[in-house]
Amino acid sequence: QVQLVESGGGLVQAGGSLRLSCATSGRSISNYHMGWFRQPPGKEREFVAGISWNGGMTYYLDSVKGRFTISRDNAKNTVYLQINSLKPEDTATYYCVTSRTPQATVRNIDSVWWGQGTQVTVSS
Repeated sequence: QVQLVESGGGLVQAGGSLRLSCATSGRSISNYHMGWFRQPPGKEREFVAGISWNGGMTYYLDSVKGRFTISRDNAKNTVYLQINSLKPEDTATYYCVTSRTPQATVRNIDSVWWGQGTQVTVSS
């Protein structure tokens, strides 16, 4: 069974930065897209960022392009999300995801495995 464990969330002031990490166990991530979703308070989950199996392709929610950077280390079975220039509207629970099938993207909310989430709170 695939397990995803996020870390790195916290309370940060607007303009600050955070680096989220997601450690995966139960299978190698090498052949799978990895990514992140988030769920702001009172809102639905939304796709934030994804990365292909070898890191050669990354894709983002338009509103976070230029501020969020996704990366991965297959040797460590870990994916990261660097978040810069944080805004109060980035406040959300951030979830790590992995595709259920090899080489499939992680945009589809119904086609991924989920972590338990890590809270990011941005104060103004």
